[in-house]
Amino acid sequence: MPVDSPVDLPADVEDFLSWMASERGRSSNTLAAYRRDLAGYSRWLHDEATSLALVQRGQLSSFVQSRRAGGAAPASVARQLAAIRMLHRFLAEEGIRLDDPSVDVEGVRVPAGIPHPLTEPEVERLLACVVATDPVSLRDRAVLELLYATGARISELCGLSLADFDYDNRLVRVFGKGSKERVVPYGRAAMATVQQWLTSGRPHLAPARWARRGDEEAVFLNTRGARLSRQGAWAVVKKYGDRVGLGEKLSPHVLRHSCATHLLDHGADLRIVQELLGHASISTTQVYTRVSQERLWAVYRQAHPRAEAK
Repeated sequence: MPVDSPVDLPADVEDFLSWMASERGRSSNTLAAYRRDLAGYSRWLHDEATSLALVQRGQLSSFVQSRRAGGAAPASVARQLAAIRMLHRFLAEEGIRLDDPSVDVEGVRVPAGIPHPLTEPEVERLLACVVATDPVSLRDRAVLELLYATGARISELCGLSLADFDYDNRLVRVFGKGSKERVVPYGRAAMATVQQWLTSGRPHLAPARWARRGDEEAVFLNTRGARLSRQGAWAVVKKYGDRVGLGEKLSPHVLRHSCATHLLDHGADLRIVQELLGHASISTTQVYTRVSQERLWAVYRQAHPRAEAK
């Protein structure tokens, strides 16, 4: 069976995905990723003439090794293995299978990546290039300002509703991974662009009749009057990144990295940055301290006359 051929997921996998949605509150994007990973696993089970009920630890180890040998990135294999582990744990806890063959399967080491934020002048150049003169450019400026001001994920920004803003206190409520809610402050620059979009831009893109329930409450709209999608917001970031020569260096997540790094550069407490970004673990946030330390050393080596003296 070709790798990308369609496959009907086993009923037990569909039950697992339904459980993840209803009991664990996983987002539609997370569920879509689980579905893709488990579809690949189901294809492999089919090709190996085995099943969820019969697959053994040694076979799972071989599956992981074959994925690595086939050139799959370590992060992709680790993510797929995590989905497989959760599936088999679910099957064991539900009594569908008596054992869990994934328990002792060796994990995949993923090299620790260091975020590559923009410099502060690069952020200023990006924001300054958006001349907000029409509804679309007013929206685009507000999108970029708010991404950088809050460090929000692109899905969190697109999910914002009008009621999520507390304009008096400059706070916005976002819903992160696992539908976890957090309240994030934003600065005067972001507030000004958001309010300008809502008063002078959004009314011009709002349709006479809303096509989908929930679009009427969406903060950001596309040119058809529907809620701005993740792909649409991504295109906004890319459009202006290309315009100022940042090209492949810029993505919505890079603006999130930049927000966190610049906060730490200016003395923000690590725990506060963790709370702002919605990280479940402080270790996830600590990667940004490595960025700041590297930038500190780069400046020191360049500026101090005896930094490289022997």
